[in-house]
Amino acid sequence: MAIIRKLNGIAPKIGKNCFIAENAAIIGDVTIGDDCSIWYGAVLRGDVNPIIIGNRVNIQDGAVLHTLHKRSVVEIGDDVSVGHNAIVHGATVGSSVLVGMGAILMDNAVIPDNTIIAAGAVVLSNAKLEPGVYAGIPAKKVKEGSAEIGESAKTNAAGYMKYKEWFLSSYEEV
Repeated sequence: MAIIRKLNGIAPKIGKNCFIAENAAIIGDVTIGDDCSIWYGAVLRGDVNPIIIGNRVNIQDGAVLHTLHKRSVVEIGDDVSVGHNAIVHGATVGSSVLVGMGAILMDNAVIPDNTIIAAGAVVLSNAKLEPGVYAGIPAKKVKEGSAEIGESAKTNAAGYMKYKEWFLSSYEEV
């Protein structure tokens, strides 16, 4: 059973048809939309400010979502993939976005719809990005935004919808 805890009188809210891995931790002021998946070792710690996640979002293994006390909020749109070991710390992420493995999004950064953040990229605090592909430390635009980029991110999230269904329908202990 996942670690899902109320803190300071606020309990996490989890939408319909979600998969939450047994060792995921969801604490406090966290709202998760419908058809989401929170994978192994992921931590969503809404202890100091809210974490709000849209629909069809996957938070992959080892990812951490947190905020600054009363100074930032995590907001994630629909059809988003947050890759393995990524950190989203008080950032706003639009819809149809892929946050690559090990990427870091810092406080008050704004990632627009139809954007890809490459694996290992670091988006600095207060950065306001335009749609496109970003890579490096600090993250720089390496490709202009396009409908294909948004579709690619959305397709990645759709793949995780399929994986989530495997775990909801045929997953069993041995």
